[in-house]
Amino acid sequence: MTNAISRRAVLRGLGVSMALPWMEGMSLPAGRAVAAGNAAVGGGMAGGVAAAAGAAPVRLAFVFMPNGVNYEAWEPVGTGADFVLSPTLEALAPVRSHLNVYTGLTLKKARANGDGPGDHARSSASFLTGRQARKTAGNDIQNGISVDQLAASEIGRRTRLPSLELACEHGPAAGNCDSGYSCAYSSNISWRDETTPMAKLIDPAAAFEQLFGDATQAAAAQERLSRRQSILDFVLEDSRALGSRLGTADRRKLDQFQTAVREIEQRIDRARKDNQPRKTPDVPAPAGIPDKISEHIDLMYDMLLLAFQTDTTRVSTLMLAVDGSNRAFPEIGIKEGHHHLSHHQNNAEMIEKIRRIDRFHVEGFSRFVKRLSETPEGDGTLLDNSLIMLGGGISDGNRHNHEDLPVLVAGRGGKTVETGRVVRSPKETPLCNLYLSMLERAGCPQEKFADSTGVLAM
Repeated sequence: MTNAISRRAVLRGLGVSMALPWMEGMSLPAGRAVAAGNAAVGGGMAGGVAAAAGAAPVRLAFVFMPNGVNYEAWEPVGTGADFVLSPTLEALAPVRSHLNVYTGLTLKKARANGDGPGDHARSSASFLTGRQARKTAGNDIQNGISVDQLAASEIGRRTRLPSLELACEHGPAAGNCDSGYSCAYSSNISWRDETTPMAKLIDPAAAFEQLFGDATQAAAAQERLSRRQSILDFVLEDSRALGSRLGTADRRKLDQFQTAVREIEQRIDRARKDNQPRKTPDVPAPAGIPDKISEHIDLMYDMLLLAFQTDTTRVSTLMLAVDGSNRAFPEIGIKEGHHHLSHHQNNAEMIEKIRRIDRFHVEGFSRFVKRLSETPEGDGTLLDNSLIMLGGGISDGNRHNHEDLPVLVAGRGGKTVETGRVVRSPKETPLCNLYLSMLERAGCPQEKFADSTGVLAM
C-alpha cells in the first residue's frame, strides 16, 4: 500500500456516500482513542480500564423485547462461568462465550408508583430512560432522555448519524394505548428529551437509504430506487481506485463488505417485489417489509451491523415490537396474539407458546451476535468493540412485574468485559446501573443516570 487511508474514507457516487469497514491500512486522527472508562468498574474487567490509543470505537445497541417472558424457562442455573443455559436460552449455545446473562435488575419507574394500571406503556417508556412517564393520553407527555440519546449527544458528533433508531412494528404516535397512557410511550424506547421520542425506521429499504443515501440529493436517490441499480454500481470507480492502494487482506475485506451490501440490497429488492399491493381491497402490504417476521428482524439486524461496521453511527436502538404487541407468529405455528398469550394465567398450552416466542427472539439475537463475532475489526472482531443489549421492561408477562428483568449483553466493550458468565446482582439493583457501565466503556462516563446507584460490575 502506497499510503495510509483515512478512517473517514468513503466510496462516493451519484447521491451516495458509503463509509468503509475498519481496515488494517487505516489511520486514525490523533485524540481519537476510545476510553472504556475513567476508573475501574469492578469485577468483569478484562484488558485494562481504557482502550489503547488508535483502538476501534465502542458501539452501543439496545434491543427491546415486548410483553415480558416466561421467566421460569428464561433464567439459567448457576453463576459466573459455571452455568447451564435455560431452555429458552439454549439458542445462545453457539455464542455463549460472547455474552453475559444478567439477573436481579429492576425498573422501579415501570411500576405503578400510585399511577394505577399501564405496565406495558411504562415498561417501554422507562426501559432506556429510567424515568416515570407522566400518565396522560394527551399531548402533555413527559418522560426523560434515554441512555442511547445521552450517548449520542456525546459521541454522536464523531459519526455521520448520531444514532440510528430501528423497529420491526409500527405503533400509533398518539392516542390512548394502555390504561390512560399515550401511545407515544408504548411505541417508543428512544427519547431525545422529556417530550420528544425519536422517529423509528420500520422499512429495511428506508434504513438502507438512510445509511448510504445522500439526503441532499433526493432526486438521485429516487432515480436509483426506480431503476433498481445497486448502490455499489455508483461507487464502482472509487472502489477500483481504492483497491489498488490496499494490501491483500484489506482487498479481501473490501470485497467481502461489498458482497454483503449487495446481498442485502437483493434481499430488500425481493421483499419489495413480494410486497406489491395485494388484491385484497384497502390492504396493501408495506413496500420493502418482508412478510416473514424472522426475515424482517434479520434484515434490521443487518442494517445495524452495517451501520456499526462502517462507523456510520455508534449508537442504535431496535424495537422488535411495541410493548403490548398482539402480533401472531405463524412461521413458528402460533396464531394467537403475543399479548393475549402473555396473560396465560398458568394455562400450560399458552405458557408453552410464550416460551416458543421467547426462544424465537433469542434465536434472532444469537444469529446477529454470531455475525458480529465473525466480522473482523482491527486485531479482533466487531463484537469485541460493541455492547449489544437484549432485554425488556417486564419480567414475567403474566405477572407484569419489573424486577428480575430478562437482560443479555453481548460483546466485550473494547475488550474490557469478561464474557461467558451469569452476573447476578442483588434484588432491586437498578437497571440504570448497567447503563452507567455501558456509557463508561463507550467513552462517555456519567456520575449518575436516572435512578442509578452506581456502576454495575459487568
